[in-house]
Amino acid sequence: MTAPRIDTDTLRRLPKAVLHDHLDGGLRPATVVELADAVGHPLPTTDPDELAAWYVGAAGSGDLVRYIATFEHTLAVLQSREGLLRSAEEYVLDLAADGVVYGEVRYAPELMLRGGLALPEVVETVQEGLATGMAKAAAAGTPVRVGTLLCGMRMFDRTKETADLAVAFRDAGVVGFDIAGAEDGFPPADHLAAFAYLRRENVPFTIHAGEAHGLPSIHQALQVCGAQRIGHGVRITDDIVDGKLGRLAGWVRDRRVALEMCPTSNLQTGAATSIAEHPITALKDLGFRVTLNTDNRLVSGTTMTREMSLLVERAGWTVEDLRTVTVNALKTAFIPFDERSALIDDVVLPGYEAALRTSPLT
Repeated sequence: MTAPRIDTDTLRRLPKAVLHDHLDGGLRPATVVELADAVGHPLPTTDPDELAAWYVGAAGSGDLVRYIATFEHTLAVLQSREGLLRSAEEYVLDLAADGVVYGEVRYAPELMLRGGLALPEVVETVQEGLATGMAKAAAAGTPVRVGTLLCGMRMFDRTKETADLAVAFRDAGVVGFDIAGAEDGFPPADHLAAFAYLRRENVPFTIHAGEAHGLPSIHQALQVCGAQRIGHGVRITDDIVDGKLGRLAGWVRDRRVALEMCPTSNLQTGAATSIAEHPITALKDLGFRVTLNTDNRLVSGTTMTREMSLLVERAGWTVEDLRTVTVNALKTAFIPFDERSALIDDVVLPGYEAALRTSPLT
């Protein structure tokens, strides 16, 4: 029996939650062009449509290191108060337009210091921009809650400073911590001091693991560093043979560790071969707590609506599957339990019912 088709307009209206989305990978192309012109930074092209296509093409090399290199141009325009304010505000408005009701945005403050801002000033400015965006989205009738994850770069030595920032700003919109950057050759255990400090201070954190490197990276992130979620985690399938889970895969599933999966991005970096065969579907069917995410909307040319649509069209996902991964995301969001429960019970579940009632499946 063929699964009912979900049209794009209905998908756009469905309430969504995104846990893994980078600020510097999600700018509007036109904003990059305008801000680059203001600071005198050369771009591959100054046509916004051509720039958007350039990003997707350049990032689709199948190599994580080359994928990361495309961030040169977005980071160049995020070195000033003006660039950070505008980009953060637009980030929120773009989520709201895509039907997102809860999002966690992540970025590395240490990469935004070339214009003379200090680390705390970067965080304060981004939070100001996010607050403006949330106020405008609410006024427009599309409220969205956005929390911030501060990233330490795993190939550098400032993760403890970033962890200090996460603690200092946890009552001002920062909800957690992450380490990002080139995974292979830079194990998460190199940053144990930061993770130990965060645990002592009761600050949750996720770790990019199991994308460019395999099971040892996931094991370190969970069992050595103490991560509560895993960024990407597609390589957990290395510990599953003919549907039988190894000890690490069993731990991840049975302890309900959320996997922040990003299908389009994983295709670009070579971590997956197709949407139809992306591990998110098999892991969902095996009972893992998978979540659906965009990673970098500009770099991957994507949105949450598009990610959902791809899984519906190419992997046979149903509306129940989409609702499940949305609820999964909110169950493991880095905000208090009562706020997560309210979003699920008062926003997501009724929102699904309303969207499907006005646009029945065909």
